[in-house]
Amino acid sequence: MVIGVVPIARRAFALAQSGSPFSIEMLMSIAALGAVAIGATQEAALVVFLFAVGELLEGVAAGRARASIKALAGLVPRRALVEAAGAARDVPVESLKIGDIVLVRPGERVPADGAVVDGESAVDESPITGESMPRAKAVGDDVFAGSINASAALRVRVAKAAADNTIARIVRLVEEADAAKAPTARFIDRFSEIYTPAVILVALAVALGPPLLLAAPWYDWIYRALTLLLIACPCALVISTPAAITSGLSAGARRGLLMKGGVVLEAMSKVRIIAFDKTGTLTQGRPQVTDVVGFGRPESEVATLAAAVETGSNHPLASAILRHAAVLGLAVPTASAQHAIAGKTVSARVDGREIVVGSPRHLAADGDAAAAIDRLEAEGKTVVGVRDDGAIIGVIALRDEPRADAKSGLALLRMLGVEAVMLTGDNARTARAIAGDLDLEPRAELLPEDKVTAVRELAARAPVAKVGDGINDAPALAAASVGIAMGSGTDVALETAGAAILNSRIADIAVLVRLARATMANIRQNVAVALGLKAIFLVTSVAGITSLWIAVLADTGATVLVTINAMRLLRFK
Repeated sequence: MVIGVVPIARRAFALAQSGSPFSIEMLMSIAALGAVAIGATQEAALVVFLFAVGELLEGVAAGRARASIKALAGLVPRRALVEAAGAARDVPVESLKIGDIVLVRPGERVPADGAVVDGESAVDESPITGESMPRAKAVGDDVFAGSINASAALRVRVAKAAADNTIARIVRLVEEADAAKAPTARFIDRFSEIYTPAVILVALAVALGPPLLLAAPWYDWIYRALTLLLIACPCALVISTPAAITSGLSAGARRGLLMKGGVVLEAMSKVRIIAFDKTGTLTQGRPQVTDVVGFGRPESEVATLAAAVETGSNHPLASAILRHAAVLGLAVPTASAQHAIAGKTVSARVDGREIVVGSPRHLAADGDAAAAIDRLEAEGKTVVGVRDDGAIIGVIALRDEPRADAKSGLALLRMLGVEAVMLTGDNARTARAIAGDLDLEPRAELLPEDKVTAVRELAARAPVAKVGDGINDAPALAAASVGIAMGSGTDVALETAGAAILNSRIADIAVLVRLARATMANIRQNVAVALGLKAIFLVTSVAGITSLWIAVLADTGATVLVTINAMRLLRFK
């Protein structure tokens, strides 16, 4: 008993000196020393032993939840091959600078966050995003530090320093999140501060009352008071919330769902409305060619001539037309004498003819061309015309199309009873077209401050989460109950938001809601178990039915039960 109680008593004394005299350790020390004083030495030894076992199990559970995240840090290789002046040098990962080109051979882990500049390969991102299937990567695609290059060599331009890569950020977020207590956790801390001294007073009353007032045997009532002290230890209650929150945060982070603390988890469980940005959130963030219409000319000729004129331009619409030509495998001829009038047209000579690509209203479209343009624009598409030596030969329609999983992801949210709304700065016609495809309410032509106003209006009805990816979304992310940034978003959005969807999938937002609700349900179960067992054994201990060692076994059992229940969240699917 002495060997076991010394470290407990030292902690109790240290806590008392720091202003927390009514700690669990203080209750345990009083009960153990009191048991020795009345000759219940076997019970005293067993009490200390069982308390130590309970603390060990608690520590193992908490450590396992944190270790599942910290193990991510070990996924980043310690060395990298940097290419410079035609040679590859082996250097420590910490020395990599933004802009360095690193060679990642098949079977190796990517040493830093960056973008592919040469090569094509399948990359296994499951350790970071939870995505089970390897993803095809080509020039321009982003890769995460710690992901595994599966099939062919890649050259990657480093985009973030080692201390700021995705894995380092995840570990840092979870460590910060553990320190940020949820409102439920803060309530239980306050409850324990009142509960513990109240229990000591009740135990004193049980020990002194009957012997002094009723001449009852001192031994029996002191024994019962010590038993009550042990039963009343709020170990299980105190750990019920942080154990569940740590497990919930860990389960989310391993699936690419990052949250900045239990506050976010708790708020997310209450969300009933989610406001989405459009560009880059519900949509892919870059326009794509959806239609090519020829007027007396083949569609392939219209696309070929447009691509020839747009070659060398970095305008988003030009890039989309060039990608479309590449996908179709069109042989794009060389253009000369290129000339652009900003916001209106681009012209060039192709095979001796003057080809003009631009806004239909600057090309004087009429007849069939005007009808086709009206129809395509009614569908929320941006239309450019192609003119050959003065006559419009076709039009090309482009639109930033919805993400592949947007419709199914929104359907999952509706199944959870969550309403979805679109808030966008885009024009009303395009917003209606996209919203119609996705079956949600649009609010268009909003400035950043208008989005904040819209979020506050929605919040008057129910708790709101805001999802976005751009700098213009940051104010609205901060105004919502929970701000959620897409992993592909800007650093400003990621820093402002309370949560981030690393894989940038709409369906993952529904998973985030489910995980938050499962965590809060787990906390409620834990509190019910902790308080329920306390209530039963408090009555039996005062009645003299429960012995000292049964009391501590019950307390340890409650701690083990809530810990195991919390750890179930680590296997959340």
